Amino acid sequence: MNHPAPVEICYDNMRFLITHNPTIAMLPKFTEELKNYGVTTLVRVCDATYDKALVENCGIRVLDLPYTDGAPPPDDLVDDWLNLLKTKFREEPGSCVAVHCVAGLGRAPVLVALALIECGMKNDEAVQFIRQKRRGAFNTKQLLFLGQY
Repeated sequence: MNHPAPVEICYDNMRFLITHNPTIAMLPKFTEELKNYGVTTLVRVCDATYDKALVENCGIRVLDLPYTDGAPPPDDLVDDWLNLLKTKFREEPGSCVAVHCVAGLGRAPVLVALALIECGMKNDEAVQFIRQKRRGAFNTKQLLFLGQY
């Protein structure tokens, strides 16, 4: 399956890398790419398909915050995500947080959009900001959720 290339989203003091779920065979290349972007934390929002120890052995912390494909994230997951970012960017300014779902078009961009909105960007501006780099991001349900956030 062809996946879009990873995209870096920078705003204020935050840096994100939105990407897709790597295959086992591509994991070494994937972790190398994460390191090239300065990623120190990787958040998986889909079911685990690879051993996170393989990524953590490269010095990248892996966190699992899975939620249903095509749906908005549950409130407790949003709280966990935002708390992670507050701590991460305070303790490691300039670091990059990578986030991936299966294709990198739904769940991962939604979490990045929430972070942008929390930092003062208007809902529709956050969507467009991400879509400029990640064409096809967000489905109708996710857009409704972000519009009402």
